[in-house]
Amino acid sequence: MDMTTESCRKFVEVLASNAPAPGGGGAAALVGAVGTALGNMVGSLTVGKKKYAAVEAEILALKAKCDALQTELLDQVEADDIGFVPLAKAYGIPKDDPNRDAILEEATVTACAVPMHVMELCCQAIDAIAVFAEKGSRLAVSDAGCGAVCCKAALQAASLNVFINTKSLKNRETAQALNDKANAMLDKYCPLADEIFAQVRANF
Repeated sequence: MDMTTESCRKFVEVLASNAPAPGGGGAAALVGAVGTALGNMVGSLTVGKKKYAAVEAEILALKAKCDALQTELLDQVEADDIGFVPLAKAYGIPKDDPNRDAILEEATVTACAVPMHVMELCCQAIDAIAVFAEKGSRLAVSDAGCGAVCCKAALQAASLNVFINTKSLKNRETAQALNDKANAMLDKYCPLADEIFAQVRANF
């Protein structure tokens, strides 16, 4: 079931239950979409204003990008659920099955794919929010700060869903490559999100 078609209350209720999905990966995707939308709102409140005419074309382009990012992040809520299914099934394979380890390994790599993609999307969103915070309407700059904070949280949350899976991989080269990719995004974009927050806070 695509939980993004349910109410916010229903999503949270199911998230809090013992249902296997949505979980941390799906929640991270949703929070990332919310953060992206907050930045996008700054853009919406900027376009059409004479004061910001000089940056309108840039803001419109960013808004179009964020529209796509929001949609893709929301799509990852269900994708994370689907990506976890093979891993859940693999854990159910009898331990004396000679194919169990290979199937489990492949399913674990698959389970890393969606949270890794969520991380990539959040990085793109933080880049966009940095511009909204710098050039967007001053009346809505707090929303850019909120968006940066949300996207940072989503980035970090998604990373944990990568790391919990790479820990169990037998192929340590594959695990290290995935960890390195995730850590590189954290190292670059968590400080950028913090910088946006600090810059926004300095306005008050």
